[in-house]
Amino acid sequence: MSATTTRPRTDPDTGPSAGTTAADEARPSRLRAAVGSRTVRKLAVLAVIAAVLIPLAHAKWAGASWPHALTVDVSGPLGKASDWILDNRDSHWIFLYFFGHISQAIIIGVRAVYVALLALGWAGVTAGLTLLAWRAAGARVAVTTLVSLAVCGGLGMWVPTTQTLALMAVAVTVSVVVGGLLGLAGGLSERAFRALRPILDTMQVLPAFAYLLPVVMIFGNGVPGAVLATVIYAAPPMARLTALGLRGADAGVLEAVASLGATWRQRLLSARLPLARKELLLGINQTIMMALSMAVIASVIGGGGLGDRVYQALSTVDVGKALAAGLPIVLLAVVMDRTIGSAGERLGAPPAEGGSRWLRGWPAWAGVAVITAVIAVAGRLAGSQTWPGGWTVAIEGPVNQFKEWMVDHLYTGVPVVGGTAEWAANYLKWILDPLREGLQGIPWYGILLIVAALAWLIGTWATALTATAAMAAIGVLGVWQSSMDTLSQVLAAVVVTLVLGFAIGIWAARSARLERMLRPVLDVCQTMPQFVYLIPVVALFGVGRAPAAAAAIVYALPAVIRITTQGIRNVDPSALESARSLGATQGQQLRQVQLPLARPALLLAVNQGVVLVLAVVVIGGLVGSGALGYDVLFGLAQGDLATGLVAGAAIVCLGLMLDRVTQPTARREKKGA
Repeated sequence: MSATTTRPRTDPDTGPSAGTTAADEARPSRLRAAVGSRTVRKLAVLAVIAAVLIPLAHAKWAGASWPHALTVDVSGPLGKASDWILDNRDSHWIFLYFFGHISQAIIIGVRAVYVALLALGWAGVTAGLTLLAWRAAGARVAVTTLVSLAVCGGLGMWVPTTQTLALMAVAVTVSVVVGGLLGLAGGLSERAFRALRPILDTMQVLPAFAYLLPVVMIFGNGVPGAVLATVIYAAPPMARLTALGLRGADAGVLEAVASLGATWRQRLLSARLPLARKELLLGINQTIMMALSMAVIASVIGGGGLGDRVYQALSTVDVGKALAAGLPIVLLAVVMDRTIGSAGERLGAPPAEGGSRWLRGWPAWAGVAVITAVIAVAGRLAGSQTWPGGWTVAIEGPVNQFKEWMVDHLYTGVPVVGGTAEWAANYLKWILDPLREGLQGIPWYGILLIVAALAWLIGTWATALTATAAMAAIGVLGVWQSSMDTLSQVLAAVVVTLVLGFAIGIWAARSARLERMLRPVLDVCQTMPQFVYLIPVVALFGVGRAPAAAAAIVYALPAVIRITTQGIRNVDPSALESARSLGATQGQQLRQVQLPLARPALLLAVNQGVVLVLAVVVIGGLVGSGALGYDVLFGLAQGDLATGLVAGAAIVCLGLMLDRVTQPTARREKKGA
């Protein structure tokens, strides 16, 4: 063996350091050279392709917009399908004996839960949920549950809250069962996983309004359609995380179980599922969050409950009523999030020393049931089944007065900085309008080439092909101009979101106090229904694309902040310690160590920011953002299946393209490692 030459390493700030081999010093330069050469090769190939195809495309189809000759009119087939559904909904066997039974089962389930909640009364429900939280998650979460339910009742929203609980109980149960079964199939079969992935991608990217229309056409307005729309939206996280947990099970444990002669079922029940417990609990948690976020959207087709109150407030721009109905949704989400999170941490942990056996196992659960029944009976005997009217506080008036004060003092005429109306006008003038005109002015083949280049540089040729095909599909559907308008709104909002999110996330990662202060704020922002954001931003910014962008930024910002903070904090401490030992400043540690090592998390933050912004920009069609969001809403309002589904499909294609150009593939990550 030959000896390895060791020489001091020269650092630009601290000078040479001993113990670094020549091979170690040469490795980064070789890596940079390899990455650079791959990039140059890819750009050269793209340049050759562009030199050949662009003149041909320009000669055949000149102009910026997608050529009409390359579009396919799908309105005819979709219109015929819509007419057939409407004509046969009350007579065809598939509606009477299949969809009809599904609808009836959902109605029975929701009604049974609601009747049970009414029978328990406000006292029984409050006691039961509080004791359940105590038994599953501890005293602190129990106090949070008690206070949250008291606030729901104190705001005068007890009846809508119980209606939402009944609807969510059935929707979450069905979502967990369906998502769990799909995840089980994907986790145990590679072929099933590959088949499910594009379906789950489509279900999560497709805006909720787009699939409300076919659901309404099949099931009509009411509870069944609302529950099924919620299931479509909330089941994918459960399926993804279940498959992830099963596929990531420790191979050594599985081999040990198999060597003992365990059957397939025994290996699943005794090894795979227990090893995937954390992912399963996270899947349930995310399913609940997604279902509650659909509460308002489901109210559009008759879901009722708190969502209906928020939707009515939106139609009258009543911020006070919207907050009074939206706050209970947030509190329900926080309670469920804390309960499941704490229960997951306690699950499988050894019991506390000195604890009474009566506080563990079935005696504790029996005690919860008995105490709940006693309190419920006491409440019924007292003649108070709903929350007492004398215990409520009306916040609508003060909140609306505060909103009016903000409008009067912030909308216009603010010294130096100007008002929100001026901000909106400048945002449109200097950012949105030039960006939209630029995207609509670039020839369609130029857009395809840019997308292919970005996707190939960050991923593989398959990534580039997928992203380019997604953009081409938008043109084929005949909604190119509207899609460029929506894309301009998304890109502008994403830039603002990332600038703010990265800055705040890095700051929070370096300050534990700031992170603690931000956590409840981020929780509220992430669980608040998307509709609620639209009301104050409309009051402050007016109607148009600016309020839709503002709502999208506020909605997407918490996810970017959380992921950025987590990524910076999870950087290897030994790398930071090495940098400190070399005398690196705080800024150098951030730029040269933390940000490069947190690159996967930062790219994930970009990806999630894009997806969340896209979701809210579409809902912004309600407040005048136009483009694809308006087309989806128009299709829902007018029962126009073709317009709504085509716009929804275009949004899916935009989401798929943006996902591919912002998230590098695993193969690309391994090459850069």
